[in-house]
This record gives sequence, structure tokens and C-alpha cells, in this order.
Amino acid sequence: MTSKITILNKQRRFSVDCESFQSSTETLFAGLLANLKKSLPAHLDSEFVDEVSERATLSVALVSNRAIRKLNKEWMGKDKATDVLSFPLMEEAPDEEQPWEMGEIVISVERASEQAADYGHSFEREMAFLFVHGALHILGFDHMTPSDEREMFGRQKKVLEAAGFRR
Repeated sequence: MTSKITILNKQRRFSVDCESFQSSTETLFAGLLANLKKSLPAHLDSEFVDEVSERATLSVALVSNRAIRKLNKEWMGKDKATDVLSFPLMEEAPDEEQPWEMGEIVISVERASEQAADYGHSFEREMAFLFVHGALHILGFDHMTPSDEREMFGRQKKVLEAAGFRR
């Protein structure tokens, strides 16, 4: 897989090993794409998943609660900090000569730290969960209905466990 994930640490409050996190996100994204190929969802086709594997890039911005609250208010109309936001950019692959930036995932590192403590698992596991959750949203998944939630959360769990991130 030649997919590239760029990590942008835009917060200063928490120390994040960005090199390790990037390695984890690459592994998780490869696992997510393998999961999709094994069990293709109705809204995607195998050619698209192959194209994502070969060409797509993602950006992951690590931010503060304050920054994500501002984005959440601006884009979602919710005036509160959240843990992760996803912004799909190019849902279809451009011509082969052009780069394909699929989207940006914004993660509140502060919120991830709080949730890791609340759920009793590692900060790394929470960051991995938020990345996979955000990537699934970029790939067109949602959790607005019970069946959509079961599918999305089931895939999250399988991808995380396959990569060694257990609760």
C-alpha cells in the first residue's frame, strides 16, 4: 500500500510521539482497507477500495479542545469540544497525475487523553480508535441508525483488534 498519512501536531499541551502515531495510522488504514475488501459494504465497490489503497492520502490534525470546539461549532453547529471530526475532501479519485487527498481527520488530543482515562485503556488505543472512526467517516460510513452503527462499530473493533489495540 502506498497510501500516505500526514500527521500535523497543532497542539502543545500533550506530548505525542508523532512518528509512532503515523506508523500506527498507516497500519490501521491498511487493516481498514483489508477489512473493506474482505467484506465490501454496499456503498463502496472493490475498484474504489483498490484505488484508495494505491493512491489516497489522509491528513490527521492533532488539536486542542479549544480548536476542535471552534471547528465543531463552525461545521456541525455544535458549540462544544468533541473527540474527532472528519472532513472528506475528494470522494472520487482525480486523474492519475493529480494527488488524491481524500480528507482530513481532526483529533482533540486533550479529549483523547480524557477518554482513555475514562474508559480505562491506553492513550495510544484511544488515538487509534479515533483515527479509525474518522477514517470510516471519510470512507462514507456513519452511525445515525442502529444498523449503520453496528456495521461501523463492528468494523472499528475488528480493525483495532487486528492491529493489537484492545480495550
